[in-house]
Amino acid sequence: MSIGNFKERYQSDEAIWRTPASRVWFGVLLLALAAFPFIGNSYHLFIACLIGINVISATGINILTGYTGLISLGHAAFMGVGAYSVAYLSNHLGLPFYVCLPLGGLLAAAVGLVVGIPSLRIKGLYLALATIAAQFILGFVFNEWESVTGGGRGVSLAPAEIAGLKLSTEFELYYLIVAIMIPMLLFARNLFRTRIGRAFIAVRDRDISAEVMGINLLHYKLMSFALSSFYAGVAGGLMAYFFKVVTPEQFSFGLSIFFLAAVVVGGMGTILGGIVGAIFMTLVPEVLDAIIHAFGPGAIALLSPAREIVFGLLIVGFLIFEPRGLAEIWRRIKRAYELWPFRN
Repeated sequence: MSIGNFKERYQSDEAIWRTPASRVWFGVLLLALAAFPFIGNSYHLFIACLIGINVISATGINILTGYTGLISLGHAAFMGVGAYSVAYLSNHLGLPFYVCLPLGGLLAAAVGLVVGIPSLRIKGLYLALATIAAQFILGFVFNEWESVTGGGRGVSLAPAEIAGLKLSTEFELYYLIVAIMIPMLLFARNLFRTRIGRAFIAVRDRDISAEVMGINLLHYKLMSFALSSFYAGVAGGLMAYFFKVVTPEQFSFGLSIFFLAAVVVGGMGTILGGIVGAIFMTLVPEVLDAIIHAFGPGAIALLSPAREIVFGLLIVGFLIFEPRGLAEIWRRIKRAYELWPFRN
């Protein structure tokens, strides 16, 4: 048990793993992630894959909204750009998934740059309305550009393939998603130890003061939009390979609200917040469904509407009682035991 955390250098205070114990626990987490497919069943793996995709996307919107302070209600549309790009590159150009996936992310980033241009002039509610407009414009494109997107019926694509091995089952896709998720989380965590990440935070805290200090607002706001959209595009590409079909309904406005709620519940402005928020928002509906089905077939029709009410009340409860989210609750638990047993 750690009873102190004494640091002698600034680099030690900025380290990702600040104590030997944290390195050990991270190793344990990696082992648990590697062993999970051998323990869980197909349903558990399905949910785990969804969580991994949602964690990547939630991290993206947390970079934009939580760290840079720019509200986006069009995050699902950028996921759609990534998904349709991956499907088109795979079906029409025959590119392998390890080329399609980053290209899909880059195309989503390019669209994010265009959508982010108004952020120099507007912010807050007005910027939110601009991103809503982007959501519906891109949704219209997904529905009407049939030669590329397949229109309302969508488009299917072949499974991801590595050296002749097709990744078509949840077991195989789980390792692919986790192998992409972990480096992207580490990159996001390291980003905010750099000049770019600190510029994002300065823009969030006081953009006028940041500009006075020499921070180019347009440059860093567009960079934040592009980076957030890249994460969304990669998540959308993984979703395309996971479901093997891409339809406009998968990237509705409701999905954008889902990810914004995830970072609010998890904790805005923290990488951990995006992770736990995505896990919470993915698991709670499943848990509520299991509880409702436990009461028997007669109660399903009666209690199903109550599931949405309970889900909404949980989100409102976090906004009222713990606006800093689940990440802050975890920090309090850690602090409570950090100096144990030498606490007042």
